[in-house]
Formats: sequence, structure tokens, C-alpha cells
Amino acid sequence: MQQSGVTDMAKRRKRKHSSRPIVSRYLEKVSADIFDMYKEKIISVIAGHQGIYALYNKNKLHNVGLASDLKNRIKQHLKDKHQDKWTHFSLYIIRREEHTKEVESLFLRIYRPKGNVVKGKLRRAINILPELKAQVKERSRQEIDDIFKGYKLFDTKKRKRRRKHKIKKFNSMRGYFPAGKVIYANYKGKEYKAWVFSNGRIKVDGEIFDSPSLAGLAVTKKKTMNGWRFWKYKDKTGDLVYIDTLRK
Repeated sequence: MQQSGVTDMAKRRKRKHSSRPIVSRYLEKVSADIFDMYKEKIISVIAGHQGIYALYNKNKLHNVGLASDLKNRIKQHLKDKHQDKWTHFSLYIIRREEHTKEVESLFLRIYRPKGNVVKGKLRRAINILPELKAQVKERSRQEIDDIFKGYKLFDTKKRKRRRKHKIKKFNSMRGYFPAGKVIYANYKGKEYKAWVFSNGRIKVDGEIFDSPSLAGLAVTKKKTMNGWRFWKYKDKTGDLVYIDTLRK
């Protein structure tokens, strides 16, 4: 009897700690004609649910989106600019509403549907590409050093000077804010904030950049710019001044 009680408790504990699915229900590759033929059935299945929908032109993905009311959203696309551009749809009902935007962004970034203008942002995620590049460069440098170990290819002092100059150019804000700092910008009436790490790199909207100009380009979407005359910081008096003044 006691053994049975222990077993039941273990089962309840296992159920308690098991992860719950993000997608609770779904429909895939259903004909658009279902809204004309079986409206009542569709309403009873998905009415009031939030989630992600995907529109297909036959087997080709056309558009991805999110909606708090999937039934009305699909009906809308039968009449708007997407009309006659899709023949089938899929629906994925998301259990928690706060997950829908991130799931939509994943769809957009992976599939890049032609019917979507936006790319999809992962606002709280960190792009690890700069870290990967740095590790690959370091690994390549070590492999080259191992291959030519014992050979003096060129003057060591010149090599150190070139390497130092390269690092300074790569991390152009290194040393200006040793403890980190928030910098600000105003573009087209909108305020932007970025965080400067002690190593000189700059974080904007979850992405990390190696110079103020690259960080500014991410905000303005321009082809070229001088980030030192775009970003500002608060001086000792609390006034916002261009970070370019730090180089004088």
C-alpha cells in the first residue's frame, strides 16, 4: 500500500515538471473554400483563439501573420490585398498569447514569405554572430601560429603595431566608457537608446555592433553615416553631447 502511494506521488511530480506545449491545436493546408462551405464549423473550432496563420498559394508559402482572432483574420484576407493570392491556409493556436509574436518572427526569419514586408525581430535575443566570428578568427590565428612555429616571418614589433591599430579600429569605442554607458539618439522624432560595453561594443535592440557607425546604420537603415556625430551621451552636467567630443 505504501509502495503504491509513492508511485502515484512520483507520477504526479513528473506531470507537474513536464513542459507544456506552445502550440495547443492546429490545422494545416486547409482550402480557403472552407469559409464558404463550413463557416459554423470553423467558428466553433478556432473562434476566440490567438495564434499564427500561414497562407499558401497551392504549395508555396505566401504570407505569415499573427492574430488575436484567427477566424476573423482569415476572413479579412479573403477580401484585402492578399485576395486571390492564396488557396490554402494553416492555423497554429498558441497556448500563451505572449509567445505568438516570437513564433511569428521565427516563421518570417526562416521562410521569408513574399507576402510579408517585415523581416521579424527577435527583440530580446542576442545575435551571437560577432562572438562566433571572434572565436573563428582566434582559432585561425592559433592554427597559423602552430603551422609556422619556429619561423620568424616578419618583424615582431611591426606585427604588434599593426595588430594594435586593427583592434583600435575594430572596437572604436574601446576605453571611452570603461564601466559601460548608455548613449542616445533621436531620429525622425523617435528616441533610441544603446548600451556601450566596457570592451567598446554597442548593443541596440538586442544586436551587438563594433562601432557607433554600424549601430547608427542599424537604426537609420542608411548606407553610410558618421556614428560619432549621431549618438550622444550625458556629460557630468547631465547635458546630451555628441560622443565625438570624447575624441578631442
